[in-house]
Amino acid sequence: MILVVNAGSSSIKVELFDLGLTSILEGKVTEIGGDARIKLGKRAEAIAAPDHKAGFGAILDTLEAHGHPVTGLTAAAHRIVHGGADLTDPVHLSAKTLTQIEQFNTLAPLHNPHNLSAIRALAELMPDLPQYASFDTAFHAGNDALATTYAIPASERAKGIRRYGFHGLSYASLVENLGPDLPRRLLALHLGNGSSLCAIVEGRSVANSMGYSPLDGLVMGTRPGEVDGMAVLRIAEDYGFDEATRLLNKESGLKGLGGTNDMAALLASDSETARFAVDHYCYWAARQAGSAIVAMGGVDAVAFTGGIGENAAPVREQIMGHLSFLGDIPVHVIPADEERQIARDALRLINAGK
Repeated sequence: MILVVNAGSSSIKVELFDLGLTSILEGKVTEIGGDARIKLGKRAEAIAAPDHKAGFGAILDTLEAHGHPVTGLTAAAHRIVHGGADLTDPVHLSAKTLTQIEQFNTLAPLHNPHNLSAIRALAELMPDLPQYASFDTAFHAGNDALATTYAIPASERAKGIRRYGFHGLSYASLVENLGPDLPRRLLALHLGNGSSLCAIVEGRSVANSMGYSPLDGLVMGTRPGEVDGMAVLRIAEDYGFDEATRLLNKESGLKGLGGTNDMAALLASDSETARFAVDHYCYWAARQAGSAIVAMGGVDAVAFTGGIGENAAPVREQIMGHLSFLGDIPVHVIPADEERQIARDALRLINAGK
């Protein structure tokens, strides 16, 4: 069995797959370092988890209680947000690859350090368990330099400041799920609390709306998407770097416009601010879709995934309404399944003896 792990600063989400990639069990530990709780299957309880190691200990104990002993684990497979320009394929984690990932902490300070903390915690508990990693940036690694380069001085580009793109695991899963129905030029939209779009030609990313970080691109649940750099500098000048980071990551987007990042609540509301937030979200998704269509030289189909993309039909309809000038384009709604994609990546490496 493969244990797929998605770790944050105060949480660990897991899903257990058999080697046929069937999901067996999923769960999470939340509020690590505080009033921690674990939920695995139907079982939920308070636990003592001051750190990731304690959180994993509780997960392994609970798996045992559900009849899945740790001796039955083949591997653990982790989601890593940022692999930089070097880590462009799934990897078997080693001291060398962990050092490489650590070098990208400055590119994803809200994600990578916590991913690494979880990997090291599990290694302490189960030193003989092989661990693998898949990267959210990897799907976009083949983007042309025209699509990834910022027009900034060479000294800054040398620091790794460029467009990387994210949600790659979601897009890779979408391509796998479409299989033989995959069109040549696909406009894919991952819409959720984090939102982006991707131009996919013959199964490969050629452009993504996110940039140096997951802050850029479409309007999101609590992030603004595209915003003028001078506006960011003004906010940082007024509030300081840390508060500006919090405002842009936690208080903007749908929440900043409509008071909540809950799209279902916004759609159900008849307030003017809620309607504006939804309209703004859809308008800018369509505006940036135009850019992606240019990158592909046209479009043959559109696919929606993610919590909003899958479940909010009015959002899909409004975005497609903005794109109606393109004619009658097939629209697919594909369930997001990043965890299965991570398990699939690990299984391929295992079968290849890597």
